[in-house]
Amino acid sequence: MKIVRWILGRIILILDFITRPKKLSRTKEEQDKLDEKFKNYSLYEFRTCPFCVKTRRFLRKNSINIEIKDSRGNKVYREELKKYGGKIQVPCLRIKKEGGSDEWLYESNDIIKYLENKI
Repeated sequence: MKIVRWILGRIILILDFITRPKKLSRTKEEQDKLDEKFKNYSLYEFRTCPFCVKTRRFLRKNSINIEIKDSRGNKVYREELKKYGGKIQVPCLRIKKEGGSDEWLYESNDIIKYLENKI
């Protein structure tokens, strides 16, 4: 089963690379303003997860620069996700708020909808 999952994961990554959307073009000032707005956001993911790919494609298409944390390949990120988010489920958007009360948002569609409303 691991071999099948590995092969499917590579197919997903190749298809994502081949069909990758172009980034939205903005002025430097507009992009800097957007980058500032999303500087306290992190996306926890597994590189080959189809729902994570969907979320990353949305970020790229809209030129949203958010820190990406591969929770499969990094034990520290995985533990952060489990300890603070409550479960190891990806994609997960971490929204760092002032005062330390972070918000953890799961599900690709919910993350995309949330980000669309923030753009």
